Amino acid sequence: MTGATATLLVELLTEELPPKALPRLGDTFATRIADGLKARGLAPADAAFRAFASPRRLAVTVAHVAAEGAAKEVTEKLMPVAVALDAEGKPTPALLKKMEAKGIPADAVSSFERRMDGKAEALFHTAVVPGAKLAEVLSGIVHDAIKALPIPKVMRWGDGDATFVRPVHKLTLLHGADVVPGRVLDLDSGRTTRGHRFMSRGDIDIATADAYEETLRAEGKVIASFADRRADIERQLLAEAARQGALLDEYADLLDEVAALVEHPTVYVGEFEAEFLAVPQECLILTMRANQKYFPLFDAAGKLLNRFLIVSNMQLADPSNIVAGNARVVRPRLSDARFFFEQDKKQKLEARLPRLAPVVYHNKLGSQLERVERLEALAGAIAAQLHGDVAAAKRAARLAKADLVTDMVGEFPELQGIMGRYYALADGEGQVVADAIQAHYQPRFAGDALPAGNVAAAVALADKLDALVGFFGIGMVPTGDKDPFALRRAALGVLRILMEAPLPLELPKLIETAAAGFKPGLLTADGFAAQLQDFMFERLKNLLRETGRDGAVIDAVLALKPARIDLVPAKLAAVEAFCALPEAEALAAANKRIVNILKKAEGTPGEPDVALLQEAAEKALFHQVVEVAPLVRSHVANEDYTDALRVLAGLRAAVDQFFEDVMVMAEEPLTRQNRLALLAQLAGLMNQVADISRLSA
Repeated sequence: MTGATATLLVELLTEELPPKALPRLGDTFATRIADGLKARGLAPADAAFRAFASPRRLAVTVAHVAAEGAAKEVTEKLMPVAVALDAEGKPTPALLKKMEAKGIPADAVSSFERRMDGKAEALFHTAVVPGAKLAEVLSGIVHDAIKALPIPKVMRWGDGDATFVRPVHKLTLLHGADVVPGRVLDLDSGRTTRGHRFMSRGDIDIATADAYEETLRAEGKVIASFADRRADIERQLLAEAARQGALLDEYADLLDEVAALVEHPTVYVGEFEAEFLAVPQECLILTMRANQKYFPLFDAAGKLLNRFLIVSNMQLADPSNIVAGNARVVRPRLSDARFFFEQDKKQKLEARLPRLAPVVYHNKLGSQLERVERLEALAGAIAAQLHGDVAAAKRAARLAKADLVTDMVGEFPELQGIMGRYYALADGEGQVVADAIQAHYQPRFAGDALPAGNVAAAVALADKLDALVGFFGIGMVPTGDKDPFALRRAALGVLRILMEAPLPLELPKLIETAAAGFKPGLLTADGFAAQLQDFMFERLKNLLRETGRDGAVIDAVLALKPARIDLVPAKLAAVEAFCALPEAEALAAANKRIVNILKKAEGTPGEPDVALLQEAAEKALFHQVVEVAPLVRSHVANEDYTDALRVLAGLRAAVDQFFEDVMVMAEEPLTRQNRLALLAQLAGLMNQVADISRLSA
């Protein structure tokens, strides 16, 4: 950069931007402009920048931006010497034409550098290129930043050809105190912006780029920074909740959305009639959050209060009209929720089942009613394996999808399962059945609670396994980022339930049982069961890595594709303890060597014959293997994996001596085969907990 630097401001003043996309739009816009300035040498590589995003603006300030970048030398290859110069060393017509096209003077030939370029000598030209000028490139940088924004659909406004996610009314380009001339989206640059729609005094001139944020706050009544605005709202919410003697719950996502809807947030308290609290609180909470963007208040026990917090875009000395207006708006919503609840209770869940028959689950997998019949059988089979209440599991599975055809879930799909529990209790179903109806969707997301109890776990597993087996069975497998049936989430749910509950169930058997519930000939994809298992083990590998487990240890345990997922944590702990032993590295390397030797062997080695043992080292190894094998198998059978691996660690000296003294691939066939059989027996013993060879670098 040359000369003095100053802060640069770029702002687009728009109509209201999509709230859920606003933070990402602001961050992308700011980052792209800062990167564009750095790439052109107008800002240092470590230049600080600040992103701004409010409902009606995207902006960025970048520190230490120069009006003109520093000149630099640029060397470029022209062409091979054999083509550029004739036999007398004079420029050929081809070279002269190339020089003319690039604006290189004809007398510059003598300054060209000759050097090897691969196997041929070439001519290179070095020139001093002037640095970029901010006034000439800034419009292009802004244009490129706009093009890079994650906007799924653009719109056109007025008579121009400009397109953006919303109409744009003003463009501000300020370098220090100076307007940078430019034109973007059919708008000429200036220093004028606008503040709050109702609390501002109108058009506002920004004196300098550094004064942007404070000018907007003081004169425009706008907190331009999304992060600052969000923090201010959160502070007000928590303070007002404390004044009310109440608590907030799960407000982060709604806070993000509300921060993108207001420019000058002020929190007020609203209230609704206590009689609405007779409606399940989940309905009221969802109505307030989703429809009205209110923050419900709760008591210390988590029970909903008949008060809520409003984040208004207006700050008034007397907010009574705002509070009353919001209470008036929310009342019909709550009345609707109460009406749906009372109407739905008039028909039992059992009576709603026939209405699932015309509801298509998937055109190849049948209706929701057919799926319910599969879930009922599968949940009962899983509950039987768990020695749980089979009848309760089958009943919960039978009713689990009935709330899909209720008015409440039709209005609020997010309440499926939750409303099923309320309606089941109203129908007189048992608590275990009702709880399982709600819990069978769990876990819904990473970190969500697991279904509690064997009945709920059986129904939840049935729901997820039926989906996984069904879609894999018809070839509808997730690819890349596409997972329209949320099969990755279903797989993680199955794995978490099996591993964290934990449940002593075998994954291959669960898949087989789920597949048996489908009509013959429906699941036609070749090898779908093995493909599904591979898919689930890949998900398990990722899940375990996210917990901070060592990748080599995970690979060693999962290489054996353990049928019992609930035993995986104990096996991981055992392998981690084994890795800390001094014998671990040598045994892992020896195991890897054994695996490689056995891969090259022809046929099945069989059992070693003690009569064919010749060398002292192989006899010693054989006797030690025979001696420890029962103990190792006993430890594994009792799930004492750490003790099993500690016993195996005692074989190190014998294994080392064997490879030191014994030629495995002996010329005599019987001797060779017997030694291979001994190694196969050793490998089978060592790899009962994990594939130890995977631990070797």
